[in-house]
Amino acid sequence: MIQLPDINEARRRISDVIVNTPLVRSPGLSSGTGVEVFLKMEHRQKTGSFKLRGATNAISHLTEAEKIRGVVTASTGNHGRAVSYAATAAKVRATICVSSLVHENKIAEIRRLGADLRIIGNSYDQAEQEAERLAEHDRMVMIHASDNPRIIAGQGTIGLELLEALPNVATVLVALGSGGLSAGVGLAISSLRPSARILGVSMDRGAAMKASLEAGHPVEVEELPSLADALCGGIGLQNKLTFKACQSLLDDVILVSEAEIAAGIRYAYDHEHEVVEGAGAVGISALLAGKVTALKGPVAIIISGGNIDMPLHRRVMAGDPTIFQQVG
Repeated sequence: MIQLPDINEARRRISDVIVNTPLVRSPGLSSGTGVEVFLKMEHRQKTGSFKLRGATNAISHLTEAEKIRGVVTASTGNHGRAVSYAATAAKVRATICVSSLVHENKIAEIRRLGADLRIIGNSYDQAEQEAERLAEHDRMVMIHASDNPRIIAGQGTIGLELLEALPNVATVLVALGSGGLSAGVGLAISSLRPSARILGVSMDRGAAMKASLEAGHPVEVEELPSLADALCGGIGLQNKLTFKACQSLLDDVILVSEAEIAAGIRYAYDHEHEVVEGAGAVGISALLAGKVTALKGPVAIIISGGNIDMPLHRRVMAGDPTIFQQVG
């Protein structure tokens, strides 16, 4: 597992590329919960999500020989966009494998940034199998979306920034998919502020890390459509890093429903004037739904991404009930 010095090194490597995103107090959530609540605005990152941190760190470690071979990855959208951005900047060929569930707006951005895009199957796991095949067959460098020490260290830089802005943070809410964000932020926070509680938040439909933690080992789950699409997909049965990290670093995992995710998206827009995607809203959703027990402040919520399909955002804002028929 990576250590705090790896996160500090990642910060040095990516400092010229990423944005030190603001930590903003939420008056509404603070008033509603009775504790101070702050939002870490990672959706304002250059590619619209925190994923640029890990991708930039991973690309920066490539040897000249690896750069010639090119990189390949699987993604639910945001990681692919970040790898495309970082690889193009480094003049490295990138192939991104996604499933048919990925929204067109994320696909369009990956293509615009210059990557070779391949749409494979109906799940993240199928897309990842194709990425691994390409890595072996074409000798490309596989950059896993989360289970990669360089990725984890890059995401951990968020924790360093958060603690500098809010040294006395008591509770941190982190969107939980395959665990790269939780592992990195969890390591940074627990190393420097061990009294803080670190809570993972995921959707209640196919939350692979939650199911794996309950089983005591990585397991497969059925991938289902969700407003928090960036959190979908498995963690990999051969997971080497993020499962153990989440097992040791997370104090709890909270699941939110699709209706609660929609409420979080609406709250972010109506009260914070921010456009966020479902995965970026889950921390807000958990607070609004009263699902954080023994809440202590100050609270920091990492708003992980804002790359929502805008027609979908308009439907969420309008309270369109057919959204839940499509994800239900």
